[in-house]
Amino acid sequence: MLKYIGRRLVYTVIILILVSMSVYLIFSVLPMDPAALSCGVHCKPYIIEANRHRLGLDIPLWQQYWNFAHGIFAGRNYGTGSAAFSCPAPSFGYSFTRHECVTNLLRDAFPVTLSLAVGSLILWLLLGVSLGVLAARFKHRWPDRLATGFVLVGTSLPTFISGLMLLLFVVIKFNLVSPLDLGRWVSPFDDPFAWLKTFIWPWITLAFAYAAIYTRLTRSSVIETSSEDYIRTARAKGLREKTILRKHTLRAALAPITTMAGLDFAGLLGGAIITEQVFNLPGLGRLSLRAVLSDYDLPTIVATTLLAAAFVVIMNLIVDLLYAFIDPRVRVA
Repeated sequence: MLKYIGRRLVYTVIILILVSMSVYLIFSVLPMDPAALSCGVHCKPYIIEANRHRLGLDIPLWQQYWNFAHGIFAGRNYGTGSAAFSCPAPSFGYSFTRHECVTNLLRDAFPVTLSLAVGSLILWLLLGVSLGVLAARFKHRWPDRLATGFVLVGTSLPTFISGLMLLLFVVIKFNLVSPLDLGRWVSPFDDPFAWLKTFIWPWITLAFAYAAIYTRLTRSSVIETSSEDYIRTARAKGLREKTILRKHTLRAALAPITTMAGLDFAGLLGGAIITEQVFNLPGLGRLSLRAVLSDYDLPTIVATTLLAAAFVVIMNLIVDLLYAFIDPRVRVA
């Protein structure tokens, strides 16, 4: 097991390095000049050249990447003389449109996205797994039909439709949240009630969409696992159905659900763009969308893309390690 963990950690580091190199290369060869974009429309050539030197863009591409990677661990300095400034580690670059270190932007946006992702994950797992198990236990009966209807509605409505409906016909119509308070970030450590009031509706929006998928997946997984030979053997030994479900069926059936949940959670950590836009949440999704559409903020685009990729790779590692503990049939040598 320790050899497997060490091997997976090495693979994870290699993948992150390759992803960072690929992302940096792709965004560096785009036909846009960050030095020109950072000084307005009527900009003199010598100012553009000064900006290029200040941002470290006047050196070979491999050296730019090395400075970028080195800055993540040791910080990075920009410019020379009285115009010099620095971004402390971990440094993901400097936003030439916002005139701020990208790490500061990520630090402000990440708690919002993390709160959104964790809350919705808990809700959709509780609802989706519970309904899926209930539908499998009462196959072709009214609980199964009820779960099927929920799956049909949940998978048919995109989050921007369900979010807007929830926002317009529930939140605003019944004055549950003031429109001025939408998207107002409050730390749960400062005011838990205000934090819950801000995120409960985005949680419901995401949980409604994801729970429908997990209901269908859990139902099919439990039904398939229930037909295995070791489940029939457990019934032949006289074990109670609740014991078989809890100790044998669910442990095996939850393995694919864990994989899917880990990847979905990593995707949300990278930014739930649509939901954050609907509820005006200042998270990573809105930060990256603004960097692409409004500012063409290259360092912010690279940083948010790398962060999203890192979440996916790391969650893959965590899911692989959890497999041996969830499914008793899986043993890693």
